[in-house]
Amino acid sequence: MMNQSVIIFDGVCNFCNSSVNFIMKRDVEGKFMFTANQSEAGQKILKENNENVENISTFFLYEKGVIYSKSTAALKVARQLPFAWNLLYGLIIIPAFLRDIIYDFIAANRYNWFGKKESCRIPTPVERARFLN
Repeated sequence: MMNQSVIIFDGVCNFCNSSVNFIMKRDVEGKFMFTANQSEAGQKILKENNENVENISTFFLYEKGVIYSKSTAALKVARQLPFAWNLLYGLIIIPAFLRDIIYDFIAANRYNWFGKKESCRIPTPVERARFLN
């Protein structure tokens, strides 16, 4: 997994699942793999990187042996998306503690605004190759 870019997301969050769909649609080269925070693969990556496995409100990007979280992870993903979306990476110049205030506000309200599922997202047969077990 060291050479793969893995997005770790909240598998029951409708906003998070929509974000995964958004990324998959634009990631035509298949740069990203996906796994839910709640999955065995997600838990394993988080544990190996000394992250709190109970924290499902955080979006993670595991890339080249390094784990990024919250707004930094989101911006690093945006950087690899097609033109216009990759321009969002310019926001990286804002200190993370300031960016993460907005991130934390959205994360704290995501279930109220967008809802949640009873169980983790199940990939379609076409998507299955892009998800870790």
